[in-house]
Amino acid sequence: MKVIVIGGIAGGPSFATRFRRLNEQNEIIILERGEHISIASCALPYYLGGVITDRDSLIERTPAVLKQKNNIDVRVNNEVTAIDPGRHVVSVKDLNSGQQYEEDYDKLVLATGARPVLPPIDGIESATNVFTLRSLADGDRIKDYLQTASPKQVTILGAGAAGVELSENFRRLGLSVTLIDQADKVMLPYDQELTGFLQDELVKNGVEVKLGETIDSVEDSGRELHLSDGNVLNTDMLLVVTGVTPNSEVAERAGIELSTDGHIVVNGQFETSESDIYAIGDVIETTSRITGLPIPSLLSSAANRQGHLLADILNGEPLHYPGFTGVSVAKVFNLTASMVGYSEETLQAAGVTNYASLFVTPFDHAYFYPNAKRLNIKLLYEPDTGKILGGQFVGENGVDKRSGELSTAIAGGLTIDELPGVELPYSPPFSAPRDPLNMAGYVGINQRQQANQTVKYSDLTEPERWDGTFLDIHEEGKPASGKIDSDLAIPLTELRDRLKEIPIDHTVYILYRKGLGPYNASRILAGNGYDVKIVTE
Repeated sequence: MKVIVIGGIAGGPSFATRFRRLNEQNEIIILERGEHISIASCALPYYLGGVITDRDSLIERTPAVLKQKNNIDVRVNNEVTAIDPGRHVVSVKDLNSGQQYEEDYDKLVLATGARPVLPPIDGIESATNVFTLRSLADGDRIKDYLQTASPKQVTILGAGAAGVELSENFRRLGLSVTLIDQADKVMLPYDQELTGFLQDELVKNGVEVKLGETIDSVEDSGRELHLSDGNVLNTDMLLVVTGVTPNSEVAERAGIELSTDGHIVVNGQFETSESDIYAIGDVIETTSRITGLPIPSLLSSAANRQGHLLADILNGEPLHYPGFTGVSVAKVFNLTASMVGYSEETLQAAGVTNYASLFVTPFDHAYFYPNAKRLNIKLLYEPDTGKILGGQFVGENGVDKRSGELSTAIAGGLTIDELPGVELPYSPPFSAPRDPLNMAGYVGINQRQQANQTVKYSDLTEPERWDGTFLDIHEEGKPASGKIDSDLAIPLTELRDRLKEIPIDHTVYILYRKGLGPYNASRILAGNGYDVKIVTE
């Protein structure tokens, strides 16, 4: 069997090396239009910031290594310009020599990935100080500019994970950083309850954050940015990280079915609409492991696993891709943010309305062990079945551990009710007798049993806000939680003795949202005849 792989960054090499280990006789060719293969592109912000100093360490494999160790024919600077599914032939252009040639195949794997998008901003394409970051070549250009132009002021357009990571690394170099996004929060698609912590961390570390704005035009060779609010921002350098688009043009020309946003549609065995042509990685639209809805799989970790699985499938194993969960993590100075599955924002975008949410802030390890910090957790689930739809985590320690555990629970089909029964390791430096994920499960059970009710402040009507009593239960000497003004402030430890101060003919909304305090307060009030809800903001 002769297999051609188009694309050599993540999924392509993963497929090719696994397929070689399964069968020594197959002919395997990787065609990559770039200069390098197997690039750790997610590490590029840390290379630019000097955290990673060895450039060569970002190149996990070279063509020579794959030829020597795996007998794989890797051709860099070779671009596939056309696919003929009927003839089982690809047309290739050698970008070094200009030579054009054809290669036949028995099986074809498309691992063409995605590329950055420059938004349609007047003057941006002619500016000399505008950069995108996706490839090692992009990183080299930025590194060279940092060394030769010595910029002092850097502007980053796009406050997603890449923009936030770049902000931190440029601040590490001592540069002034302005982060701009047209959304009203950083780190889309995280929900507002979590993004506030991340924005505060950025500002605390010297990043100027401009939200609800974008750049209308670029002038003076990129050094003058005209913003949508009418202001002008002077900058030495502009990084654009506003998103990516799939490299699916060659597939489209071959008549392969694409989604409405240009991703290659595949089934559970990565088959495209054309026989003997498969696709993996950032270029595909697959299905969600959680909802079964169509979804792109824009993570290099997913591309690597898909490549491994496809090799097994083409070797005859009766396997199917279970779907894309979507588990991401990002460093934001001293905080870590991680997401599993859906947020409220992505659920709503997908048309899913049957969900409930919970928000808890347990300590990341035993409170009596030094340096215990609050871990902010938001989970989403189906209220009728308890099926887990997603989770978001922000904190200083133990974030990736809990998000990984939640992803495992989702893969195992556990419901929110079953999280308290998950046995997780305990020792005071690492966790609590009831792990934060266990605690989130208990809250979910209480919500489903209506032992306590939660509500978002934004979901309250004006009459409900005027008629309700907003109660702050934080103890004296402790900082208040949240940003909503209270009508009453009664510490939890005094609540039973001061019930007469709280009108019983109005709904009581508890504002303080750390630890078990809100739940305990709600049970005290409910047990005394009050209609009570916990505000999650």
